[in-house]
Amino acid sequence: MKRIGFVSTRIAGTDGVSLETFKWCQVLERNGYKCFFFAGELDTPAERSLVEPLAHFEHPDVAGIGREVFGSRKRDLKTTARIHELSDHLKEQLYGFCRQFQVDLLIPENALAIPMNIPLAMAITELVAETGMPTIAHHHDFSWERKRFLINAVQDFIQYAFPPNLPTMRHVVINSEASRQLSFRRGISNVIIPNVFDFASPPPASNAEAKHLRRELGFQRDDCMVLQPTRVVPRKWIERAVELVSLMDQRKPRLVVSHGSGDEGDKYAERVLEYARRLGVEVLYVGDRIGSIRCFQEHGDGVYTMDDVYQAADLITYPSGYEGFGNAFLEAIYFRKPIVVNRYSIFVEDIEPCGFDVISFESFVTRQIVDRIKWFLEPEHLAISTRKNYELGKKFFSYEVLETRLLPLIESF
Repeated sequence: MKRIGFVSTRIAGTDGVSLETFKWCQVLERNGYKCFFFAGELDTPAERSLVEPLAHFEHPDVAGIGREVFGSRKRDLKTTARIHELSDHLKEQLYGFCRQFQVDLLIPENALAIPMNIPLAMAITELVAETGMPTIAHHHDFSWERKRFLINAVQDFIQYAFPPNLPTMRHVVINSEASRQLSFRRGISNVIIPNVFDFASPPPASNAEAKHLRRELGFQRDDCMVLQPTRVVPRKWIERAVELVSLMDQRKPRLVVSHGSGDEGDKYAERVLEYARRLGVEVLYVGDRIGSIRCFQEHGDGVYTMDDVYQAADLITYPSGYEGFGNAFLEAIYFRKPIVVNRYSIFVEDIEPCGFDVISFESFVTRQIVDRIKWFLEPEHLAISTRKNYELGKKFFSYEVLETRLLPLIESF
């Protein structure tokens, strides 16, 4: 089995699912596999891709179903019929995808975990059940982890396809709590494969674009550029980062936020700006200028990358209330930056025991945290802690770790 088909709602941009898909693809292809892609939006090579608009969770028909069935406990006959109609169409397209690229093994990326596109999950489930296609379902976050999905009129479909329990399907989760919950709620055995980063290929020592970005944003040589490298959504608790900056007694208190709001609207972004104004902190949203070179499609000239913005930063804030794992944490470690992190549950269980040197806090920030930051930023302490963290990242969360866990799973078929 050397031809692998990735299936998702979207494999494009810099969201966590797309980034991890890219990393899995890199590891698989350097081990002799060839990867193909099916989704509603793709940044992947065109000659190995099949774009099906109905696979996207933002397609009007799919989004309309979501509005009908979430927040209610009853659905009407027309909604049920529409779900089956879209599912049949998507299954036909998936069959065509597998034939066109002679796919030997499927890897659904979060499509069987979170019910953003119910017809797509049903289509994947039925295809695997009908063909016995070897499948590794990669789950990033489940329906029970998001309160927006708790009240719904599709519990039957969620039990059926999020995720399904089929004899030719293996299940991969990204943290220990998800592993326990999947076993408890669905009786499904699974393998934990954490998010990873290519620690064997360190970043360049200097970056002219990073220096240019600092100047463009108005940071002087001695200014501390604080970076919040996440989307602007409520569970990121960006208010805590704003509070931290306000306590740091900077000449011009500023917080740089690298991503936009994504699919969750702009209300929270506006709330953060309002809160920051009250504390005298300027928040710079730069997501429209930041692309990624660590994903499938490199962005053109004139756009900075996440590599640039990390290398421009002096301090990383990661105050999330909840994370499925923590891509931004690994990125901060990779770029040898000090990081302030809230002790969210997955960090406490799966990351903190590895022994990383970080500035951690419990739910709220204090002046004592600022004192620890000042100590961390002293050159002698900074060099030691970031070097240690990089080596720990290489040991626990590298591409080589992914190889040791994923390749035997494929070979088990």
